[in-house]
Amino acid sequence: MQATIEKVSNLERRLNVSLPVQEIESEVQTRLKNLARSVKMHGFRPGKVPYKLVQAQYGGQVRQEVLGDALQKSFGEAIRQQNLRVAGYPRFEPRAAADTAQDVQFSATFEVYPEVTIPDLATVTIERAQVSVGESEVNKTVEVLRKQRQHYHPVARAAQTGDTVTIDFRGTLDGVEFEGGSATGHAVVLGEGRLLADFEKQIVGMHAGESRAFELTFPEDYHGKEMAGKAARFDVSLKQVAEPVLPEVNAEFAKALGIADGDVAKMRVDVNANLEREVRRRTQARVKDQVMKGLLEAATVELPKSLIEIETERLMEGIRRDLTARGMKTEEIPMPREAFEPEARKRVALGLIVAELVRREGIAAKPEQIRAVVQEYAESYERPEEVVRWYYQSQERLREVESLVLENNVVDWVLSRAKIVDKPVDFDELMGAAK
Repeated sequence: MQATIEKVSNLERRLNVSLPVQEIESEVQTRLKNLARSVKMHGFRPGKVPYKLVQAQYGGQVRQEVLGDALQKSFGEAIRQQNLRVAGYPRFEPRAAADTAQDVQFSATFEVYPEVTIPDLATVTIERAQVSVGESEVNKTVEVLRKQRQHYHPVARAAQTGDTVTIDFRGTLDGVEFEGGSATGHAVVLGEGRLLADFEKQIVGMHAGESRAFELTFPEDYHGKEMAGKAARFDVSLKQVAEPVLPEVNAEFAKALGIADGDVAKMRVDVNANLEREVRRRTQARVKDQVMKGLLEAATVELPKSLIEIETERLMEGIRRDLTARGMKTEEIPMPREAFEPEARKRVALGLIVAELVRREGIAAKPEQIRAVVQEYAESYERPEEVVRWYYQSQERLREVESLVLENNVVDWVLSRAKIVDKPVDFDELMGAAK
């Protein structure tokens, strides 16, 4: 075997390989003979099929396998000898040769990982949010928890925003019912936007047992194109009005939130701890986003096209799986590759930069750090010890945590060199900017 590597561009290389035909044919014959000992063919007992028949039926396939194995082996040896780090997958192609050539000639075109230049990060400024959690924040959260557990009681008054109403309605266009325009016993919360605003306005003020007829013009941008911009008539009968009732903050409420003995004080301590944990998570996420943005702006790296292609396809496949899980047909939804490439380029660049920092600075995820993250995850569950055990039963799950810890350690490394500016941030602002 002979192999030479030529430089095509900064990142692209081409490996030219010559494989002796005699060696290839010898290996093909060896494999065919081994195959003949076990192959099954109609009219012959196993192991008794004539070699020529085996060669005629399987020769082409076996030759391709031999060539593939030989190319992979020669490619691996050449890469190791040249100490090259291959990015993506090589593209193998046959090279033209004379009819009398004694060698099979192939080329493998591939890219190598680029050099990553990371300058002094002292000019990078990171804003670190400072958020306090106190009685006011606990009170707000308790109110949110109450609203999440509210129930509805029937009332005799007129319907108003926030009530749940049960209605029968029939919609017609030029006297003919249209698809989706009628329902019986339909329950909806007024003000949630599940009905057209003009439709809800007609219901507000109605009493149970009352009926009303009105005309409504659908918006020009209505999602049902067949009704967009058209005027329809609706006949509505209001069956029931129910107002929201918030649960009292008592022992029963505390038990519903996982406090076994119903102690409201313990519940508030638990809410406070959860808030502090969530504030810490969101603050760290904000800082991490800034660090990654700073690294992208500061570092210099040429991106391998092959890695961008792989990441683009990975992003597209993720969208396909998500759409399929929602019952949608992906073949009917256009997904132009160029729409995914900016995000793919960003992810590839960050991956290369972070990997270079990990390699160059010897950054690692320590076992005690991994354990601490797992335990922090587990704290929000009723039986944290079972959650910890669940993580440690799977190497894959632990690797995900390890990757997170590694990224966090890279963030800490950058923070130790960048300029940090502590900035007071309102609690509501932080919690509204979900991560």
